[in-house]
Amino acid sequence: MKVFLNQLFDYNFYCNKRLIEECQKMGGIPDKSQTLFSHILNAHHLWNARMMQKAPAYKVWQEHPLEDWGDIHYENQRNSFEIITNTDNLDQRVDYINTEGRSYSNTLQDILFHIINHSTHHRAQIAADFRHNELEPLTLDYIFYKR
Repeated sequence: MKVFLNQLFDYNFYCNKRLIEECQKMGGIPDKSQTLFSHILNAHHLWNARMMQKAPAYKVWQEHPLEDWGDIHYENQRNSFEIITNTDNLDQRVDYINTEGRSYSNTLQDILFHIINHSTHHRAQIAADFRHNELEPLTLDYIFYKR
């Protein structure tokens, strides 16, 4: 399972990096896409912090300038790989309090998969926002990545 999770995080890294590079080339993006991508970065950071039992540095809907995206993304990826590499038990439960103050517990494996799924979901929203603003979205489907 660790190998597969690492592959999924490689895919996630690739997609986010391509999106960051494309947005930098464009010199900016629609406001909704800016908000959604900042949220992708923040949620990934927040989940890593929960798994590492550290206080998060970002709020869930905090906006980041485009020029900061790459550094935040790289740090998120590095932390996720560290978590995967250093765990002996992906079924280990992580107790945490969500942003609404409720207590929950999930396995590392479920949280790590959630990060990937959550990012994919919001990248799809960004693609729709690009189309709405007459911009061509990137093709970031997993199967295209694996070809």
